[in-house]
Amino acid sequence: MDFVLTLHGHLPYVLHHGRWPHGSVWLCEAAFDSYLPLIEALQALETERIPSPVTLGITPVLANQLAHPSFVSEFEAYMERRLEGAADAPAHLSAAGDSQLVPLAKFWHERLTRLLKLFRALDGDLIGALRGFEDRGRIELISSAATHGFLPLLSRDESIRLQLAVGVAEHKRLFGRTPTGCWLPECAYRPGGPWNPPGVPPALRQMYRPGTDEHLAAAGYRYFFVDTHLVRAGAALGYPEVEEIPATGERTPYVAYRVASAKRRAHDLFALVRDPKASAQVWSRAQGYPGDEWYLEFHKIRWPDGLRLWRVTGGAVDLGGKQRYDPSAASNSARNHAEHFASVLRETAARVQQELPARGAPPPVVTAPFDAELFGHWWFEGVDFIAQLYRRLSHNGVRPVTAKQHVTASAKTSPTIQLTEGSWGKNGDFSMWLNDQTTWTWQRLWALEQAYWAVAPKALSGGPKPRAVLAQATRAMLLAQASDWQFIISTGEAADYANQRFDEHCGQAEDLVRALANGKIDDATMHRVEALEAQDSLFPNVLRSIAEALA
Repeated sequence: MDFVLTLHGHLPYVLHHGRWPHGSVWLCEAAFDSYLPLIEALQALETERIPSPVTLGITPVLANQLAHPSFVSEFEAYMERRLEGAADAPAHLSAAGDSQLVPLAKFWHERLTRLLKLFRALDGDLIGALRGFEDRGRIELISSAATHGFLPLLSRDESIRLQLAVGVAEHKRLFGRTPTGCWLPECAYRPGGPWNPPGVPPALRQMYRPGTDEHLAAAGYRYFFVDTHLVRAGAALGYPEVEEIPATGERTPYVAYRVASAKRRAHDLFALVRDPKASAQVWSRAQGYPGDEWYLEFHKIRWPDGLRLWRVTGGAVDLGGKQRYDPSAASNSARNHAEHFASVLRETAARVQQELPARGAPPPVVTAPFDAELFGHWWFEGVDFIAQLYRRLSHNGVRPVTAKQHVTASAKTSPTIQLTEGSWGKNGDFSMWLNDQTTWTWQRLWALEQAYWAVAPKALSGGPKPRAVLAQATRAMLLAQASDWQFIISTGEAADYANQRFDEHCGQAEDLVRALANGKIDDATMHRVEALEAQDSLFPNVLRSIAEALA
């Protein structure tokens, strides 16, 4: 049986938009907590000659930030502040009567020093390091929509094609090859059919629009990921009232499906399905590994040095009752949980082999997709868990593979299916992104889309000035389309920030589109374009992608 571990790396564009708490520090935390430790672990496994075929998604907007010169300087400054805080912490802890925590401050100082050394050894080029792993056949890198736009709710097919075209082009530019797999933002999928989301003006309603699968196939992708209920048309995974769905019948999550649309024959496009049991075992703090008493407590942070010095202790223990972190005990837990997860995979393999038909069945697979920042950032020991898991899978009968490897091996025998609509968000639908709190954002985006595509063809064929204005208007519209803003608004955490960023990018795009529509591209407009291009300097070849979206 195959095992596909997929990590989805994404952050909205935060460079040049402040530092703390949601500016460049957000990006630097992700690099220090998750991406550098993952690179370190992959290096160790490569040295040990242990296969570690993780399928790693890096969204184009994240890749652009990690490849930006500003990231290197921001990360160096961030690490300097963290190292200074860790170096000062022992004296402060001793003075406060917390001398038992001094060894942990030294633990953090050593970790910061080690990972900064790795960063410098890579010349700050995390993208190049990941590209190198793929070039050597160690991992597979996949792409996504340009800015993680919530594709099923965009009102124009041209907008969907643009998000995907930029995603493919930027992946080729930064990683040197065409991506085979696509991480659908929020795993959000809609089949072909009527398009009439709540709040959409009557003039924009459509009797039929192509499904997400048709856009993916046209963009050249071979596979994507969906949550279990899109195959089963059942309950969504991940909430207390949802029970595990039994793996019986044709709609098992343990095979890759060839996807068919309502009006077309099946594409050469496959859906890998999230396994409910394996996924909940890993990501659930309440029911899974991250809630273990020995793991680092994420929510208790010492001020002002930002050090986490305490362990989970217990789910019902408040922050004041958290006990001192023990790195050795936490490491033991990670090894034990990796061993347990390997046994879960073995048991799943044995069960699925019995349930699938004896002949003609596609090769079974356990697909476990997660947000990359779960490992290292939210769950500090998570990267160690991954490394330990690959060490155990090298000799336990379950075959870890990349998603591409599995799809290639199973293509001839994969069953065909029509997927239902849904996402991996709360309630399994689109309500986390389209609700009473966020409808206004979509109404504004829908109006912007109409205005943008009315001027884009003429501007694209115009002179240098209209093309420069169009390029920056496109960047601003793509940034406004990021699904992050609606998600943050809906959770209620940092909603003011999300409102501000959405309004900022949407307003910039609207102003530049009006300038194109009015034909008034004066010096003031060009100065603004130059300033915005310096601030939001991503997707340098966006004009080519506009042409593809219009084709």
